Amino acid sequence: MNKQLVLFLLMLQCVFVFSQNELTHEVYFDTDKYAILPTEESRLLLFISNLSDIDIESISIFGFCDDIGADSYNLKLSQQRANAIKTVFSNNEISEDLISNVDGKGKILLKIVEEKNVIKIRGLNRKVEIIVKPKPPKIVDTKKEKEEEVKKKDAHELLKGDLKVGDKIVFENILFKTGYSQIIPESKKTLESIAKALVERKNVYFTIQGHVCCTQNSRDAVDRKTKLRNLSEARAEYIYNYFIKKGVDKKRMRHIGLRRKFPLGGDPKFDRRVEIVITYVGN
Repeated sequence: MNKQLVLFLLMLQCVFVFSQNELTHEVYFDTDKYAILPTEESRLLLFISNLSDIDIESISIFGFCDDIGADSYNLKLSQQRANAIKTVFSNNEISEDLISNVDGKGKILLKIVEEKNVIKIRGLNRKVEIIVKPKPPKIVDTKKEKEEEVKKKDAHELLKGDLKVGDKIVFENILFKTGYSQIIPESKKTLESIAKALVERKNVYFTIQGHVCCTQNSRDAVDRKTKLRNLSEARAEYIYNYFIKKGVDKKRMRHIGLRRKFPLGGDPKFDRRVEIVITYVGN
């Protein structure tokens, strides 16, 4: 086997492996409709929840119609279907920056099938296709990361220092699962140390501020557990209740949700956050 053939086969194998890593999902619609059916929305939300642990490079959303109706009508309807899916992604903390395509492709021509299957085939053509492309694995410089961790003070260390009214402390290492008010397991140890520092600082009063990422027009995100659009408030309340359990006097705290009014920029996971603002420091 010559070298060129070997190289070609290796390239084919790489393309095949990468394509296997792409995640796809289809959402189906009623005739002439772009509103998402409840069953289809449930399937879509389950798909989105499975993206939480994936480092996404891009998301493509393509809308389609069946072969009935004028081309201009089908093109508009297919775009409306694609836009409807984009809105669901946004409401559930998937950054719009990751969505590279939101395109209506118009009608899908009916394939030659047995007459009894025509209605079923047309139903399958009234859809939106979603393609999620993960980022390739990156090489992490663990030595550099450790050096940066040493240089940077954590929230619990800042709480032990000098504080004044108006100081804002971002809980940078307290990360939330996309669409939920519960923190990820890796953040529990850090949150416990913050709670301990607050118990010791009995003279400090503060407001817990909850935030979300990626929604449109500074809106709040939907809490997937309760289905309510109050996720930023739910995150702040989760931290508030946790501190009470750990011994922080609730009279020293209040909590509010700030929706997506103050995005940090950069990685969306850091906008799924809580902060505290110092409101009083006693003697």
